[in-house]
Amino acid sequence: MKYDFTTIEQKWQAYWASHETFKTQDNSDKPKYYVLDMFPYPSGSGLHVGHLEGYTASDIMARFKRSKGFEVLHPMGWDAFGLPAEQYAIKTGTHPRATTEANVASFKDTLQRMGFSYDWSREINTTDLEYVKWTQWIFLKLYEKGLAYVDEVPVNWCEELKVVLANEEVDEKINDGYTVVRRPLRQWVLKITAYAERLLQDLELVDWPESIKEMQRNWIGKSIGAELDFHIQGSEHNLRIFTTRPDTVFGATYMVLSPEHPLLAEITTDQYKAELEAYQKLAQLKSDLERTGLQKEKTGVFTGAYAINPATGKAIPIWVSDFVLMSYGTGAIMSVPAHDERDWEFAKKFNLPIIEVIKSPHSVQEAVFDGKDSVCVNSANEEISIDGLNYQEAFDKISDWFEQKGLGQRKVNYKLRDWVFSRQRYWGEPIPIKHYEDGSMRPELNLPLELPEVTAYEPSGTGESPLANIDSWLYGEDEHGKFRRETNTMPQWAGSCWYYLRFIDPKNPGALVDADKEKYWMNIDLYIGGAEHAVLHLLYARFWHKVLYDVGVVSTKEPFQKLFNQGMILGEDNEKMSKSRGNVVPADDVLKNYGADAVRLYEMFLGPLEQVKPWSTNGIEGVSRFLGKIWRLVYPNENDSAVQVNDSPMPEGIGKQMHKTIKKVGDDMAQLKFNTAISEMMIYTNELQKHKCTSREAIETLLVLLSSLAPHITEELWQALGHEESISFARFPEYDPQLAKDDVVTIAVQVNGKLRGTFETAAGTDKQEVLTQAKTLESVARFIDSKTIVKEIVVPNKLVNLVAK
Repeated sequence: MKYDFTTIEQKWQAYWASHETFKTQDNSDKPKYYVLDMFPYPSGSGLHVGHLEGYTASDIMARFKRSKGFEVLHPMGWDAFGLPAEQYAIKTGTHPRATTEANVASFKDTLQRMGFSYDWSREINTTDLEYVKWTQWIFLKLYEKGLAYVDEVPVNWCEELKVVLANEEVDEKINDGYTVVRRPLRQWVLKITAYAERLLQDLELVDWPESIKEMQRNWIGKSIGAELDFHIQGSEHNLRIFTTRPDTVFGATYMVLSPEHPLLAEITTDQYKAELEAYQKLAQLKSDLERTGLQKEKTGVFTGAYAINPATGKAIPIWVSDFVLMSYGTGAIMSVPAHDERDWEFAKKFNLPIIEVIKSPHSVQEAVFDGKDSVCVNSANEEISIDGLNYQEAFDKISDWFEQKGLGQRKVNYKLRDWVFSRQRYWGEPIPIKHYEDGSMRPELNLPLELPEVTAYEPSGTGESPLANIDSWLYGEDEHGKFRRETNTMPQWAGSCWYYLRFIDPKNPGALVDADKEKYWMNIDLYIGGAEHAVLHLLYARFWHKVLYDVGVVSTKEPFQKLFNQGMILGEDNEKMSKSRGNVVPADDVLKNYGADAVRLYEMFLGPLEQVKPWSTNGIEGVSRFLGKIWRLVYPNENDSAVQVNDSPMPEGIGKQMHKTIKKVGDDMAQLKFNTAISEMMIYTNELQKHKCTSREAIETLLVLLSSLAPHITEELWQALGHEESISFARFPEYDPQLAKDDVVTIAVQVNGKLRGTFETAAGTDKQEVLTQAKTLESVARFIDSKTIVKEIVVPNKLVNLVAK
């Protein structure tokens, strides 16, 4: 009987859907396992084979855990608000909802054709009104707690189009000849900084890759330092700066302010005002990233003003440079060019003094020295000296002095900025706030607040969203008076910050999530997604989760217990898949040509899940041949539909191989080492073929082991062997520890840490016998002859290391 993957896969996908095979039970007495993919945005370009990798891995784990006796929650939904649908609406007049619905249908069709075992009854969409309602409810909780506020924030403003641009739109508009500047605009901001320390400390509670934790730590950017006041000469104002190195204050020879600093208009002398204003206009055209790049050329202008260094009493010049941001710290820095690379380059360019205050191994006029492991020099005045002190001693002594003099204080600072939350777009959740004529703000209580239907999606021209043009929606009156609704909408991040909770209880009209269900399912046991979401999505979701923890909605401090980042699948040219390169491999094409089981197996067999690896059409053909071997274990004759499996005993050696395979596959699957699990099953399959094995136990064991990875073919063959229930309900086989042991092991022999030979011996051979065999190896003996062995290390069944002198 021929293996017809198209017919077989369609058959079993229809079966799973009609029988609700993967429907999750909330009141189960089984242990739970919640495995989740990062929320996909349904783009118009559809899915390619690279997108399928993470979804395949999570589905394999879901199926594997079911076979291990767990109640599994494995849902799917759509992060469906977003800029591309609105841009398409502006170009074509098509409502973003219509575009989004078509894209969702396309994505869902591909995922279903892959045979993913989602509980589709829990499907959610961030644009659905019942979902919008609870996103808005969370915003109001933030507002009630004082964590949502209005502020003037710089945005990307297109002068000609009179619109606010998203960061990803800026380059395109500039290339088209438009002028984009940074200008302040009224925005809603979320006070994520209030949770900075918890976001930092609670990383210790989760099982994440250390590299991702470190990225989060760096983004939060905790700094322990001091705030110091520098008095502006001839003014009543002080410049307050934050520094992590107050011990270097004696070496501060100039100050630098952000071009947006509010005191510039007052302190800049007439001689330098025109130059400053021209510089400020240039700074408006740059992004924060362009301004702060370490490799960029240092630029700046002098203000004509001076500040008094509080440690030396000397007047030092105040400069302006765009590498200082008003949004970080105080918008002002003290510059110590002898011991900071950026300050040194700036001082060299503008001929500013460089004074050594940390003892350096070379002249600081020639190169910077920033070591903390030296001591202070040239750091004394009439009241205090920190000369000769190391970093910590000097830090403490100078900080005490500043605090006693009322000139500064110790301070913990964070690089993390509050989250600019609003967007000047139509296609997003409306922010449920009403602005009254007396200047007060009140929340919308009748949620959800719906988007109005519109006929044009262009922004208002004033910097507000298109909602500002819909008077019938915009204005109203209630018992508190006349009001104007908020016209900003929420960013796409909003819906993806809490979706994992709604999957637990997606149809609940009266609560975001039922408390008992939340306690059973949280937190997420495995969260799979790309490392590109390492910072913002994970940070924002953790922030919202902690707020919900504080208001009693959730019972865990962290949402994602284990995080796994799959590696990227490249095109056949070893480059990232992209339309511009023409190397995209569409998912639908390979599904048509090879079938879902082959795609699933091949993507996992490519290499370790976490590594980057290229796609190869030749490789997937090899996996297809392996599936053909599996088929022929049950149907050996292509023209004969008779099943060639019976209750005959297993050939000699197959039983032991079977138990070793069960152990290896189970261990590897639990660690997401799918490539080695597949390799082990290939070895076992070859053994079955070589021995012409027809044993039911041997073949059915293989089918169950393989069913998480290749569910369609194993379902078909399971049914052919007489089983009425889906293989999805079959328990993962147990292995006999004695039979799973290796009979023979290979021992590596090292002399003084270098490999000198190997030999085979019976597993479990005692230590003395292993040492004897190791020393008699010719390749080892010549390195220990005439030497004294001072240490013998034996790692059972693996290694001997002889230390010889």
